[in-house]
Amino acid sequence: MTPEDIAARMTGRIEAAGPGRAEAFLASPVAHNHAAFLTWLPDGALACAWFGGTLEGRSDIFIHLATLAPGADAWSAASRVSDDPDRSEQNPVIFTDPETGAPGLFHTAQPGGRQEECVVRFRPLEIGQGAARSGKSRTLDLPKGSFVRAALTPRDDGAWMLPLFLCRTSPGARWTGSHDVAAVATSTDRGASWDLVEVPGSTGCVHMTLVPLGQGRIAAFFRRRQADFVYRSESADGGRSWSVPEATDVPNNNSSIVAVALADGRVALLCNPVNAAQSDARRESLYDELGEGDDGRADPAGGVPAIWGVPRAPLTLCLSEDGGRSFPRRRVVEDGPGTCLSNNALDGKNQELSYPAMVEAPDGALHLAFTFHRRAIKHVVLDRSWIDAI
Repeated sequence: MTPEDIAARMTGRIEAAGPGRAEAFLASPVAHNHAAFLTWLPDGALACAWFGGTLEGRSDIFIHLATLAPGADAWSAASRVSDDPDRSEQNPVIFTDPETGAPGLFHTAQPGGRQEECVVRFRPLEIGQGAARSGKSRTLDLPKGSFVRAALTPRDDGAWMLPLFLCRTSPGARWTGSHDVAAVATSTDRGASWDLVEVPGSTGCVHMTLVPLGQGRIAAFFRRRQADFVYRSESADGGRSWSVPEATDVPNNNSSIVAVALADGRVALLCNPVNAAQSDARRESLYDELGEGDDGRADPAGGVPAIWGVPRAPLTLCLSEDGGRSFPRRRVVEDGPGTCLSNNALDGKNQELSYPAMVEAPDGALHLAFTFHRRAIKHVVLDRSWIDAI
């Protein structure tokens, strides 16, 4: 599909797309759309947030949000819910306060490609009647360089656990991803203040995604800057401490993943199961198109080799029956070249199928959202027959 073909389909209408499957391309007022996040709202609506503008890292990147009302056959128009004109606002995470039922938005904000200067912000949301608006933002008391992507999870004592990664550099260097480490920020006062616990031995592990397994056990799954495999860590004390991450049997291309616990006890993982050993496609960095320059070092001393440009396709649903230690059952959701050597959404060169979000519906269907060629956010519904055929 050309960028023009994709734009013509960005109506938000959900249409049948084969046995056990339906899909839609969400409407958006901007050309570059990336990093979807899905969550159910208290009224049963499905909310999807993402960031969009002209190019990732530019200051015209803002957070957008659309909703799918219960029983509706089309998504609402997108509402812009962030407003900093000087920073690139990225990676939305929507969370509903269990005490008040009020939704809120966490997101990142950075100057250009300098992720080491990123802050995490929170703003209240008002969502209703097909539109959304946000309140005044507040910067969280987290170290500069903190980055979020995955869902916030309540702890067994009611504390909020926000998985994140810390974008670090060697002295004097710009961010490249080579020193990133995983951590969990915990708040016992409903987001007013935060404590930070790093995951040991996690250099290169990012996009930490928490999956409760029951009886105080939580598994965490990671994207890897080394573009080798999806990694897994586990907590046996409700998220207060974590084991050193270890490789699963699922390849990873240094692109985002999402994992959820299904109602039947299985763990579902949505990702691009491709790694650097399977492709020689490379690009210099995530932000090499911004023209900001750097200090000339692709791999700052003491870090890991951060690999960029490995194809971001196919998009595959993987299922595990052992708590996410292995994923022997897999089925392709969407396929294509996955070319991601450019973030440009309008020249047709980017063909990635990436950055998935996933939630399970009460009827057992899975709702997915992901980046389609950087031009659109695509929504796919897979019913139980499709899933059980894996």
